[in-house]
Amino acid sequence: MEPHWKEVIPGDQYVVSIDGPLNEGDQKVLSFLYQPLIGPICVSLYWTLRNQIEENRLSSEVVSHYYIMNLMDTNLQEIYAARQKLEAIGLLETYVKKQEDSRFFVYLLKPPLSPSQFFSDGLLNIYLYQKIGQDYYNRLKRFFADQHLPLHDFENITKEFQQVFSSSSSYAFYSNDSMKDGEWKISAKGEAVPVTVSPESFDFELLMAGLNEAVVPKEAITSEVKDVILKLSFLYGIDPIQMKNIVLGAINEQNTIDLEMLRKGARDWYTIEHYSSFPKLVDRIQSPIYHTVVEAPKTKEEQLIHYLETVSPRQLLEDLSEGSEPVAADLHLVEDVMFKQKLTPGVINVLIQYCLLRTDMKLTKGFVEKIASHWARKKVKTVPEAMELAKSENRQYLEWQQGKKEKKPIQRKPIRTEMVPDWFENRVQKKETEEEIDNFEEEKRKMEEKLKKYKK
Repeated sequence: MEPHWKEVIPGDQYVVSIDGPLNEGDQKVLSFLYQPLIGPICVSLYWTLRNQIEENRLSSEVVSHYYIMNLMDTNLQEIYAARQKLEAIGLLETYVKKQEDSRFFVYLLKPPLSPSQFFSDGLLNIYLYQKIGQDYYNRLKRFFADQHLPLHDFENITKEFQQVFSSSSSYAFYSNDSMKDGEWKISAKGEAVPVTVSPESFDFELLMAGLNEAVVPKEAITSEVKDVILKLSFLYGIDPIQMKNIVLGAINEQNTIDLEMLRKGARDWYTIEHYSSFPKLVDRIQSPIYHTVVEAPKTKEEQLIHYLETVSPRQLLEDLSEGSEPVAADLHLVEDVMFKQKLTPGVINVLIQYCLLRTDMKLTKGFVEKIASHWARKKVKTVPEAMELAKSENRQYLEWQQGKKEKKPIQRKPIRTEMVPDWFENRVQKKETEEEIDNFEEEKRKMEEKLKKYKK
């Protein structure tokens, strides 16, 4: 991922555009349905951009990014990260024109989905369910729903247009030459853009080859079916081979694909594979806001920091297991800590590596949770911060691991090999035997070899 300053700088100018006004319902949808997914900074950016457009206008004045940085009292890196989330979730389209020494941006704001569209989206609604839980999800559905007024006992006596109005033929061919087509645009209700997944992320040719072998008619794979398949493959991590069986299970008697059966089949597959009802909504890698290595890493430590900032906790566990799938218990522990303590993925990666090497390559629940809680109270956000805190608090963490209080008299204890990550420099001076040193270096070498082929 490119650093933000390669994509936009404060001096770059922009203009905000919109198709039409937002209504009160749109504001509630943004606050209650979108905000839990993208966070308050993204929603604040959306409204700040929107409010730069005067009433009854479709575009704003041209300003530089210094303007919005001052309005939001934040840095451009945070604004850029929020902009990307708005783009990804369908609330913003960004256009750029490169000039000699700067860039000019057009930010086209899109209205949010209607409540009905959101709750039937198949992607956003599932993420929202996982994010806020069943009780609050159902409460929001009730908030945006109401009982339908039954009209079956009533007669429709509504008048039609021609019953009330008459036509005057003298004005039938009137046109206003003062407003030529293309120069002006009348304000209208903007069209919401559903979240889309790039077709390049899924191998449809491989899927179709498998379905052809099963004699599935090609016309059954409509554009709507393809869109649902893309979303399900992204949401649940389903590859074309696995998707083939799910699609076959969704074919009805008319040789068409039942979309509800397709969604249910994907949910059932995920439940069986991952022992969970729905996938989590987590940033798969450290947010660019908290990246510290923005140029090509030069030193060994910078390479490791870059790796920990650009890999997900699941992938780190897989890499440390030399490609094996992480066990469910470890994933559940990491996810639980991540959500309860609100630690960033990069910090979680440092925590995983530190705890694994301190506890003989096993994640011990109490030890992990105690350190995670400490880091959360310290408001640790970046990989280097987590590394530094692990170094400075090593003595305390060892006492937690051994279950001893700080003031307890130190008695003779068996010699043990202290295993630490590559980046860890033990600041606690102690006497070590030659055997301990050899073991220590061997553990460091093994860890380095495991991670070397995965570092970017």
